[in-house]
Amino acid sequence: MDWARTFEEKRARYERTLVLQGNAAYAAGLALLMADDPRAGKWLRRASARWRDSWDAGAPPDAWGRPIGALKASLLAGDDEAVRELADWTLGLGAVDAPSPVGRYAATLALLALARMDQAAELAESLRAADGFPRDVADALLANARGDADAWAAAIASVVRSFETREEFLEDVPVADTALVLAELARRCGLVAALPASRVLPAAAAAV
Repeated sequence: MDWARTFEEKRARYERTLVLQGNAAYAAGLALLMADDPRAGKWLRRASARWRDSWDAGAPPDAWGRPIGALKASLLAGDDEAVRELADWTLGLGAVDAPSPVGRYAATLALLALARMDQAAELAESLRAADGFPRDVADALLANARGDADAWAAAIASVVRSFETREEFLEDVPVADTALVLAELARRCGLVAALPASRVLPAAAAAV
């Protein structure tokens, strides 16, 4: 019996299970968020915890979707303590110097969450030039970092439109969660007023 190989197989299975649990909890939280249901925070925090656990269980070093998902879920849950901890953790993983745009996206979200605007703007600029990274998301990140409300509003409108053309969503829940996260970051920075999710994404609210 190759016990080392058996361990790796079971560890990988455990990691995948945690990711799936995070996905399901996040989708449940988004549905409740769109319904303005106070139970949303509980499910979003659950998703964040599962994705963080999946990284700790031995995710590949370039699996930046896990820190991104954990941070996004905590932002939408309004869990300030978890947001600060996850932002510090994400930066500590080396996201700022990640070779992939997704890694630098994780870093930019973390920097905005910590109100480190100059560094966030620098990374957002690099994302605008990155092949394959959504230009409108990078534009929204940059506008947030620079405090440009007009540019931010235009970029967010584009992000929402791009989601409306999609045919596939996480767990089949049609919500432009990236736009919601960007709106929450802008609110935290004082760029926009707080709005219920159903008002940020009225079309998606009707679909959920």
